[in-house]
Amino acid sequence: MHSPSDADYLVDRRLLRRKLTFWRVALFALLAAVLVGLGVHYTGSDAGHAGRHIARLSIEGVITGDKDTLKLIKDIGAARGAEALIVTIESPGGTTTGAERLYKELRLVAEKKPVVAVVGTMAASGGYIAAMGSDRIFAEGNSLVGSIGVLFQFPNFSKLLDTVGVAVESVKSSPLKASPNGVEPTSPEARAALNALVVDSYNWFKGLVKDRRHLDDSTLAKVSDGRVFTGRQGMDLKLVDALGGEREAIAWLEQDKKIDKNLPVRDWKKERSLERLGLLGVSAGLLDSLGLDALAMPLRRLASLSDARLLDGLVSVWQVAPVD
Repeated sequence: MHSPSDADYLVDRRLLRRKLTFWRVALFALLAAVLVGLGVHYTGSDAGHAGRHIARLSIEGVITGDKDTLKLIKDIGAARGAEALIVTIESPGGTTTGAERLYKELRLVAEKKPVVAVVGTMAASGGYIAAMGSDRIFAEGNSLVGSIGVLFQFPNFSKLLDTVGVAVESVKSSPLKASPNGVEPTSPEARAALNALVVDSYNWFKGLVKDRRHLDDSTLAKVSDGRVFTGRQGMDLKLVDALGGEREAIAWLEQDKKIDKNLPVRDWKKERSLERLGLLGVSAGLLDSLGLDALAMPLRRLASLSDARLLDGLVSVWQVAPVD
């Protein structure tokens, strides 16, 4: 026979079980909703691109000219509902080849519909190459533009290996094969070969700036020494067409290209799977879905730095030297 205290205990146990069951179900439902939301967000859909609109494409972080971004630009060019394209740029640059690919694809779109670039914080080096793919460049007064130049960097550990007594031997078909390799001193011949690559790409970059921005040799010499300029300075040097942001860009589209300013501006984003995002990207997406933007931002930056480490070959990128 149970005492009153035993009965109360059993009742409490049942209530506790119900509460635990409720919270387990609620947590499962929340996680399911988040995953479904992420699936919709990262799988992408063309449904939001139906009807007349102005397309917005964001180029952010390190530029690699990846096939997903190139496909997205092609899709915008082919979309009958997209009457114009606004390219927002927040990039220090990236690989020279990747920026060249972006530029070419944007010029193909410009053959069909107006393309305007809006610079945020920065469109430097390869980011500026992408901006030149547009018909007109807008920048804020304190945006950074320019950094016209090409860079080839490689670490050399030969002195460190000598110190620890390690030698890396190789058999090569010719002296310049796999040079520089970072484990032996760079020969004058290898350095001259690399310099020829850099000079050739640099001349291409300068020629593109001269042609697209209609610069004379004197002005080109002023802007092509590798430095960055503010938007205001860029205006005086013809690197920027006008100061302003998206609002001014839309006003230009209406005035010069007869695009209805009341058309909705719709974002076009890459179709991204959870697999492509990686651990940092997935974590940032989950935090975004929960409204924790402040926590998601550092993860996005780490993911961007991770992408930057994958750069290889000739790069057109601007960065501030670290302070000791």
